[in-house]
This record gives sequence, C-alpha cells and structure tokens, in this order.
Amino acid sequence: MPIVRVQKRGQVTIPSQFRVQAGIADGDLLEARCEHGKITFTPKSLVDREIAEGLEDLRSGRTYGPFDSAQEMIRALRQMTGKSAHKIATRK
Repeated sequence: MPIVRVQKRGQVTIPSQFRVQAGIADGDLLEARCEHGKITFTPKSLVDREIAEGLEDLRSGRTYGPFDSAQEMIRALRQMTGKSAHKIATRK
C-alpha cells in the first residue's frame, strides 16, 4: 500500500493507480469526510457537477422565465437559437 506525504497547506497526491481505479481525472470534484479518525474522498458524479453549475447559474441570475406555459417556453427557446417554427417543421 503506497504511503503519501501531506505537503504544505494540507495537499496530498493521490497515487495514479488509485485515481485510475476510482475514475478520477483532473478537475473532478471529490467529497471529503472525516469519520472515526479516517479521511475518505468520494468522487462526485457528472450529474453532481452539473447541478452545482446550475445552482451557480441561479445564484448569478443567469436564468430565463418564468413562463406561463410550455408553448411560451418553446417560443423563447426558438427565439434564442434563431430557429423558426417553419424551419423546424420542414426538417422532418
């Protein structure tokens, strides 16, 4: 079992074989827990990352709506993408 050293500011390098086994890549998010004197890191899934990004969008005010109906939302999406109902209907 590899032994790692705690660097300044608490930094620890996770051995590459463990990163590969756990599917951890640069920039991934890990949840840290300390229980009974043991520290565990759990990789957070892409969904968790997307939820975090979505929540950040909400906090920053990057939202659209609210819409009174689904049709109103679809109309707004088409305007944002520059696609008209005619173009979408003729593609089928």
